[in-house]
Amino acid sequence: MKPIYFDHAATTPVCKEALEKMLPYFSDVFGNPNSQHAFGRESAKAVDGARDSIAKIINCKPNELYFTAGGTESDNWALRGVAHAYKDKGNHIVISPIEHAAMIVTAKELKKEGFDVDFMKVDEYGFVDLDHLKSIVKKGTIFVGCMLANNEVGTIEPIKEIAEIAHSVGAICFTDAVQAAGVLKIDVKDLGVDLMSMSSHKIYGPKGVGALYIRNGVKVQSILTGGHQERTKRGGTTNVAGIVGFATAFEIADKEMQKNFEYVSSLRDHFIDRVLSEVSFVKLNGPRENRLPANADFSFKFIEGESILFSLDLAGICVSSGSACSSGSLEPSHVLLSLGLPEELAHGSIRFSFGKHNTIEEVDYAVDTIKTAVSRLREMSPLFKSEGEIKYV
Repeated sequence: MKPIYFDHAATTPVCKEALEKMLPYFSDVFGNPNSQHAFGRESAKAVDGARDSIAKIINCKPNELYFTAGGTESDNWALRGVAHAYKDKGNHIVISPIEHAAMIVTAKELKKEGFDVDFMKVDEYGFVDLDHLKSIVKKGTIFVGCMLANNEVGTIEPIKEIAEIAHSVGAICFTDAVQAAGVLKIDVKDLGVDLMSMSSHKIYGPKGVGALYIRNGVKVQSILTGGHQERTKRGGTTNVAGIVGFATAFEIADKEMQKNFEYVSSLRDHFIDRVLSEVSFVKLNGPRENRLPANADFSFKFIEGESILFSLDLAGICVSSGSACSSGSLEPSHVLLSLGLPEELAHGSIRFSFGKHNTIEEVDYAVDTIKTAVSRLREMSPLFKSEGEIKYV
């Protein structure tokens, strides 16, 4: 049996249309777009077209869009770049505690450099506490960052309101839209953000390419220097094929957005309803509403998440225990801990993320497999025998 892939929040397969558009730029149209000859000009034309296309989708000017190697670089550039560009105006940074590791780790490194870092509170579903945010921003706050949609529990944040609070004290507002771009309709002008990161491989585009929106007038210090690419802002040979694939995938995602949203949401809801009604001692992490359509994150009490993951893998079902970027860590998810989950429950979490090619039959097979795996693993769990079985009586 072909494995069933329920890990689309980690990455997605490159769609056929994007792959076909990319192929000529590996061989026939191979010029460096910064070269001053016919081969270079043809590549540069492709990059300009891709930039125009993505800019139109998110409602920004083409010269406000900078291509990067992906979401991690874009997040690093936004936070480090603003921090160092505006340090003469203040040193206070505010981010949410459920950001991607690219933001959390970078903020901690900046703290070692002398920056003052605060974390806005979130509730049990992952929503930012706007009143708390209002209470901690101040004169000298230079950066406020919050992801548009969380990569682990799917919470869609009130970014527009967060941007208004940031701007009330003159701070720059950033949002990580890696999980949201191509899934939710995004208008950077309407959101009011000054910077926004995106990544190609989350929307059926190639890996190794992303983008950072930087509103004109915002200062961001470069972190990759030594070249004149991206209007001198980001050095490094331009990934022409990747950029073309990114734009093609984004165009398709934008065109199919409503259809895919409704279909994938129906798979997610069916999955959540069955798990909650048919599996005992399980907790859905994140909200039922204002949630990414693909995301379902569960904690299974009395079992380690890794044990469930391996059991499902043996049954041909591919899932994740939290973020793919930190799944090699033995530490419980910082996102789930921020939501108030105890460590033992956070350790028992599994993230399921569905895609447009999944079927209801695959979802049902997954639920049936989960029921069998959870039952078997709990039979071996001393915690379940001492606590769980008592609660069954």
